[in-house]
Amino acid sequence: MRHEARTRGLRRPGLVPALPRPAWMVLGGDFANSVGSGLTLPFLFVYAHQIRHLSDGTSGLVVPTIALASLAGNPLGGVLADRWTPRRALMAGLAAAAVASAALALARTAAELFAAAGLLGLGVAVIWPARDALLASLAGPTARSAVFAARHACLNAGLGLGALIAAAVVSVTDPATFTAIYLADAASFLAFVAVLARLRPAAQPASQPTPAREPPAARPQEAGFRDLLRDKAFVRVWALTAVLMTVGFGQSQSSFAGYATRPGGIGPRGLALAFAANTLTVVAAQLLVLRRLAGHRRTTAVALAAAAWAASWAVVIAGGHLGSGVAAEAAFAAAMIIFALGECLLSPTMPAIINDLAPPGAAGRYNGLGALALTSGFLLGPASGGAALGAGFGTVLFATLAAACAAAAAAALRLARHLPAAANHIPPVAPTASPLPAKNQPAGRRDHPGISQDPPRDACQTVTV
Repeated sequence: MRHEARTRGLRRPGLVPALPRPAWMVLGGDFANSVGSGLTLPFLFVYAHQIRHLSDGTSGLVVPTIALASLAGNPLGGVLADRWTPRRALMAGLAAAAVASAALALARTAAELFAAAGLLGLGVAVIWPARDALLASLAGPTARSAVFAARHACLNAGLGLGALIAAAVVSVTDPATFTAIYLADAASFLAFVAVLARLRPAAQPASQPTPAREPPAARPQEAGFRDLLRDKAFVRVWALTAVLMTVGFGQSQSSFAGYATRPGGIGPRGLALAFAANTLTVVAAQLLVLRRLAGHRRTTAVALAAAAWAASWAVVIAGGHLGSGVAAEAAFAAAMIIFALGECLLSPTMPAIINDLAPPGAAGRYNGLGALALTSGFLLGPASGGAALGAGFGTVLFATLAAACAAAAAAALRLARHLPAAANHIPPVAPTASPLPAKNQPAGRRDHPGISQDPPRDACQTVTV
């Protein structure tokens, strides 16, 4: 009777998706880790330049070292997730990142800072595909859009909270505060490791939808990256993701800040308000947007996200011609709110499509290359935007970005014809997505870990210890 009551409780419709408990555990660990990242992300340049007394040029190179290391770390994380299981690969990446954050806290010379930053980039790059593969398998096909939407909300909430804490405690006149936040960041990675060490998956119910597509009969279980590149649907998804990251996320931190504070004329306060508006909008709207997307095509949501970003960049151009007053600050904040709505539309789509396309034994590699598309955008976006702003072409830059986003929206709609129907559908999260206890499984059955689109194994294969 008690179990029936719990099941009835899960059937009540609500804003928070009914994900399996192991998925919520991973999301909780990821939230704790993102708080630690929020403590340190805005301060690496300041730390290197003002606390460790590196020159402007050398300090400026420490930050991209993290991104450059990610170029190797993303594919490596995918391979490790397929060979070791995603949980173990994720734990390895977290341990490496924890060591790197502690090394940053103790670094004194340029060589030590570069080495620590490189190790941090490698560790974080391994974390991303392993975490996504683990969440996708724990959630199962019916809840993949929901789990990635929840992850995006948790990530933004954690980063925002960490940034607020850092703003309250960090001072350039007290180097010990920087040491403290980097050690706290290291502790947040280890806290996530502790969550994963306790993770015990439960079995999924037998009634699950069929996979988005069956893997080709000739495909080996250990698919290499060349096999992935023969998957035309995945290549199209990868290319669209890379473009969206380059003209969207890749511009939202660097180029937006540079345009808003120089041609736009707003100060640090106005810029901070714009970024705060972005974060708060994601946290408040993400699950509402997910609920509205249920039953629609994922490619439609991607197209709407690209259209929202095009509108956001158009508002940025308008804000750049309003001077330095309250009207300009309001325009830039509005642009970041619109951008946040695009984020909310995008987060339940591309990662879920990638995991639905992945055949058994290759989800780690698919997520590894998917993460590499993000990394490429984060490198190309600031580089191209910085060059345009440096040449005085700020308005031209954002007009070009708006046009590119509009083109990406059209490409997303065309992508629909190349995807299996199941991979292009955002299902409502049914209450049955919450698993039954493992002890209720039939005698003699033993679920074995691995990444598979086979639903009965999907929930437990990745977390065997």
